[in-house]
Amino acid sequence: QVQLVESGGGLVQPGGSLRLSCAASGGIFWSYEMDWYRQGPGKQREWVASISRGGNRNYADSVKGRFTISRDNDKNTVYLQMNDLKPEDTAVYYCAASPGDYWGAGTQVTVSS
Repeated sequence: QVQLVESGGGLVQPGGSLRLSCAASGGIFWSYEMDWYRQGPGKQREWVASISRGGNRNYADSVKGRFTISRDNDKNTVYLQMNDLKPEDTAVYYCAASPGDYWGAGTQVTVSS
């Protein structure tokens, strides 16, 4: 059983940056693909980025060039560096691990002036 805990969310002005963290426990972290998803107000949950066991990264078109996903297998943590934030990035951000379909509880990111 894998437990995931996100942190690092908050209120930031447009154009600002945040770094989200997702700490994993209870599993073999390096063996999982890790993903970030988000769900904005009144919207469906959408995939944001993924990083494979081997470090291959993929991004949604809406965040490409602004967000960077990374992982530290020694710390059992995956990160999402978010730069040039826009109001439309406002959402609850979730990390997920697969296989197994494990999810964290999410962290709120609000982009507003």
